[in-house]
Amino acid sequence: MKKSALLFLLFILVLMGCETEGVTGDVTTDDSTFESDSSEGGIDSGNGETEGEQGEAGRITAAEWNDLENWDFWQNLTNSEEFSSMAELWGFYSQRRISVKVNDQFGIPLNNVKVEIRNENADSFWISRTDNSGTAELWPGIYEEENLESSDLELYVNDVLSKKPVLYFSEGVNEIVYTGNNNVSKRVELSFIVDATGSMADELEFLKDDLKDVIARVKNGNSALNIFTSTVFYRDEGDDYVTRHSAFTEDINSTLQFINQQRADGGGDFPEAVHSAMNVALNDLQWSGNAKTRIAFLLLDAPPHKELQVIGQIRNSVKIASEKGIKLIPVTASGINKETEFLMRYFSIATNGTYVFITDDSGIGNPHLEASVGEYEVELLNDLMVRLIRKYSE
Repeated sequence: MKKSALLFLLFILVLMGCETEGVTGDVTTDDSTFESDSSEGGIDSGNGETEGEQGEAGRITAAEWNDLENWDFWQNLTNSEEFSSMAELWGFYSQRRISVKVNDQFGIPLNNVKVEIRNENADSFWISRTDNSGTAELWPGIYEEENLESSDLELYVNDVLSKKPVLYFSEGVNEIVYTGNNNVSKRVELSFIVDATGSMADELEFLKDDLKDVIARVKNGNSALNIFTSTVFYRDEGDDYVTRHSAFTEDINSTLQFINQQRADGGGDFPEAVHSAMNVALNDLQWSGNAKTRIAFLLLDAPPHKELQVIGQIRNSVKIASEKGIKLIPVTASGINKETEFLMRYFSIATNGTYVFITDDSGIGNPHLEASVGEYEVELLNDLMVRLIRKYSE
């Protein structure tokens, strides 16, 4: 249900925007420089008050399921007869998990520390960066079904070899005390990758009318963090465009105005150009090397094309996200199937993220696929996304 996804994309942008004073940044697309249109982007009345109807915000329901925090459940699920084929289908083999926890000498978690797993010949398997809890996940051989003994692996922390033996998750967490310099700022980077095919048309117009109500809820918010946002809208090959993006900016209103200019069209077949959107988001957007938090929300209701070359590009994008310390957090709407659900969960697992799915509890939109997860709590989608942003940036 693309309506749900886009609605709360804007909810979150407005919320974070009202919690920080911004410096205007440039907003660009793949084919032109975007210029603000006051008739499209008018969000504040100018005197701190909001106008229009209220009471429509916060209606879409969703839930979160974190497979990394429910690892036994995930292993049992992927080994079951019903879903054991998913790993081979997408080429993700998640059984070789290496979890790393990095603290300083006082036991304080260290953020944005580079961790890497290599073999004895110094060939790199996987790179990641610790998040605000000091944790990172490494996946040697994630794209190959092979046996790798932990005794043949070496762990590097900020390019320095750890003398401790490497442990797979079944053996424990690799706890590291790091006393070197660590470069991290108060910058929080949030990118929203959004399917903009045909069924999105009515949703975007509704969002424009609904923004002021959201601002009213969060007007008094406060944050010491520097919030930067960006977007990537995508369709499919043969449409008017495949991807269109706005660069990272601290001016939240610029991001909102760019979103307001978007129109839904194109698509038609089930798969869409997810691989192209991820490539733009991870390679064309300028992610900071010292950011405290990097999150890319992927809002979609259709999978990528199931072609060998496309799947290869998808897997490479996931690896790049991990190397840059970007958490991929899919938000799936109505229309997805089980194959898409599992691919999205592979994304979140490989990048130390989490999985979000819209539910039927609100009664809005088409029926949603029942996720293959354990017991979960239903929340309002906007509250859920704000909770996740705060969790990973506190």
